[in-house]
Amino acid sequence: MINESDKTARMVLLGGPPFEEEIVMWWNFIGRSHPDIVRAREDWANSSDRFGAFEGYPGDRLPAPALPNAIIAPRGNPPRR
Repeated sequence: MINESDKTARMVLLGGPPFEEEIVMWWNFIGRSHPDIVRAREDWANSSDRFGAFEGYPGDRLPAPALPNAIIAPRGNPPRR
């Protein structure tokens, strides 16, 4: 990755072993079930303290997209080698 701007770039790399349990992922939310994702989206939309405050960002909180008209299913874990 090349930073072609005059500003300092920041990057975060997270890693580790895969979760032992299956997880549900949608937009910026991770949970163990569809209701976890629904709750997270509602908390985000209501500016819940759960997600903290964003300082230094010049705009409003980005709105989460509408949930799909289906149950969000867990992702399968990759097979162990």
